[in-house]
Amino acid sequence: MKIALISALALVTLHSSPAHAADAEDIGATLDRIVPAMLAADRIPGAAVVIVQNGQTVFSQGYGVADVTTGYPVDATTPFLTGSLAKVFTAEAVLRLVGEGRLDLDTDVNRYLTDFQIKDTYPGHPVTVENLLTHTAGFDDDIVGLAEEDPSGLPSLAESVKDRQPRRVRPPGTRIAYDNYALALAGRIVEIASGQPYASYVADHVFAAHGMTGSTAALPHPAPVAERLAHGYRPDGDGYAEQRGQYAPWTPSGTGPAVTTRDMGRYLIDQTNGDPIAAQMQQRHFTADDRMPGMGYVLEERPRNGQRVLYKDGDVPGYHSAMALLPGQKSGIYVAVNGDGVAGAATWDIQKIVNAIISERLPAASTPSPTPLTSDVSRYAGSYRSARASQTSLMKASALFSVPTVTASPDGTLTTTGLSPDPDRSTQHWFQIEPGLFQERDGQARISFPEDGLLVSSALPSEVYEKLPWYDTPTVNVPLFALGALALILAALGLPIAALVRRRRQVRSSRPARLAAHTAWVSAALSTGFLVGFALVMADPNVLMAAVALGSPSLTVLPILATLSLLFAIPMVPATVLAWRLHWWGRAGRISYTLLTVTAAGFFTVAFGYRLLLF
Repeated sequence: MKIALISALALVTLHSSPAHAADAEDIGATLDRIVPAMLAADRIPGAAVVIVQNGQTVFSQGYGVADVTTGYPVDATTPFLTGSLAKVFTAEAVLRLVGEGRLDLDTDVNRYLTDFQIKDTYPGHPVTVENLLTHTAGFDDDIVGLAEEDPSGLPSLAESVKDRQPRRVRPPGTRIAYDNYALALAGRIVEIASGQPYASYVADHVFAAHGMTGSTAALPHPAPVAERLAHGYRPDGDGYAEQRGQYAPWTPSGTGPAVTTRDMGRYLIDQTNGDPIAAQMQQRHFTADDRMPGMGYVLEERPRNGQRVLYKDGDVPGYHSAMALLPGQKSGIYVAVNGDGVAGAATWDIQKIVNAIISERLPAASTPSPTPLTSDVSRYAGSYRSARASQTSLMKASALFSVPTVTASPDGTLTTTGLSPDPDRSTQHWFQIEPGLFQERDGQARISFPEDGLLVSSALPSEVYEKLPWYDTPTVNVPLFALGALALILAALGLPIAALVRRRRQVRSSRPARLAAHTAWVSAALSTGFLVGFALVMADPNVLMAAVALGSPSLTVLPILATLSLLFAIPMVPATVLAWRLHWWGRAGRISYTLLTVTAAGFFTVAFGYRLLLF
């Protein structure tokens, strides 16, 4: 059946004063205009929005449907999967145990772990509990194959954090890089310190403290939550496909917990009412540059319109959410959707809704523009990669084709691409206001370069960007990869044709020459299969998101194909030398074989560097 995506539920205003009611009416008109239009344009089935201020819920509304099959509407009691937004509950759980004296933020996590130890990769630099809450622990990012479609057969959190301990790739406290494993480990430490399973502790000491009666961190979900849970979708042809891969043992990082809009309103009220734990979470605990926004415990500073904003979002296949706290106004916002949107648009859509609410309630004040500095900024130019990018897993491949770039102009300004979360604003222009500190022209964002080779962006305080050496930039690697791919595809098609032509002309090659040609063709055919599969997986970001989490068969098969192709390509190197020494084939044939060998070498070098092989 065809679902009308722009149907909206009635406005629910709870315990509002007359002033708040008038304010809610204004913001309600704005949201009633932009949210349904956004859902329709980006093909997202439903959304929920709640706003609190001065200890009261002033706006709570559902839009669209929680289930496209039944048409069941979104309302204040509809649970949505949180994704990483659940990290705020983990941080609070840790801080409650700190307050009871059962945990210490500055203590080595190995002091608490009873069944395994974090490897001592950097002697004298242990990972502390606080490192876990500020994304500064230094673990590599690898979630490939972490999730399951059915939550009933998941391993325990204890088993998973032990078995999937990632490499430590930097000393703790030196770089900020968004870290799912760190928060999963924090959840395991909560279990050890409290003597309760993570979900039970959160239910008894976090959700209960805020009156969140319709939410859960338990997997499988309790029946009342499972029955009302919004289904998560991605666009599929003219309709929708239900997304999979949202459940994993790392529930403290956000894989599985579910919350209702009503409960999030209660949580936001307590976060903005001066609660001591909330204040501790919101205080800045780390920044890569003192001039730039930084991190609370899990919460990110994302200033807007001159106001301090604490932000946390969450994304799992089919579900996207965000909460924003404005401590100075005792105000909070929560937005959730149950669809990925066209080309993954939902991730930015929820930020746009949050930004629209802030701008409606707190318009930007007119301030004098800083005086630009004119100096040589050429040292900042180059390609940068997020410190979060995996160094050890298949996830590194996501950085092959797209990394932020910085271009310097003689007038002392910079131009960047790939830094903005707004897909319609991929190119940004910046002028320098202090040495190494830049303001966006016609925008609110800032970037800084606190040290050589390091870029910090106000748009994403939970990670920094590191400058790439010339040989590791897309400018070098993409042409190498593309030329090799083209040559291998042409060889897969052309070598059989060439063999057939030689046979018809009764031109016989030696057995070693035929073996060299056959080996090259097998390598090319395997590479072609890999490239077709790689293109299909990368074509739809929504499909890719679920495939990575589930470790889908395609992601298992592709590295096998690429590795087998490499094994058959290795003999091409000595075969090229012998072809010229022994005059195999004609001159054109030897040149073609040599070009194939050289371009294939570039292709496999890039594949190795971006973890597309098995080793």
